[in-house]
Amino acid sequence: MAVVQLRDIVTDEDRARALAVQRGPGQEHYVASVEKSFADAIESPEAAPRYWTVNDGDEVVGFVMISDGVPAGEIEADPTLIGPYFLWRLLIDERHQRQGYGTATLDALVAYLRDRPGAIELYTSCVPGDGTPQPFYERYGFVPTGRIEEDEVVLRLDLPRGDR
Repeated sequence: MAVVQLRDIVTDEDRARALAVQRGPGQEHYVASVEKSFADAIESPEAAPRYWTVNDGDEVVGFVMISDGVPAGEIEADPTLIGPYFLWRLLIDERHQRQGYGTATLDALVAYLRDRPGAIELYTSCVPGDGTPQPFYERYGFVPTGRIEEDEVVLRLDLPRGDR
């Protein structure tokens, strides 16, 4: 089983290492690039973006970005915001796919959220179709909510309750 660490992207070197993470062939329809993720974070500060590289030791194997505690007022003001915790991007580099890193990344993310205020569920969304990551998310425990947002199926994962 793969084990990963989520590392903050702080320096220009961290950013360059994140930008080197590449999607596999045909995945551009289902997941945006790291570069687009950085642009989305800048364009949507109200969505409380937070992102990390996904590391196996010193090697960057992926990138993950969430909405990290979107205030209730922001969600009320913008019905397209889903949260307060939303998995925006999960991208495992094409050279490291199908090695357990996606599941390990979700495990690390759930562990991070365990200590976040009001984190009782994590949402994500995905484009339906052949090659969608939806079956991966459902195997992990996400369930469809019945909501469609910008042509994407919205999924929810109930988070384990801790001392919140």
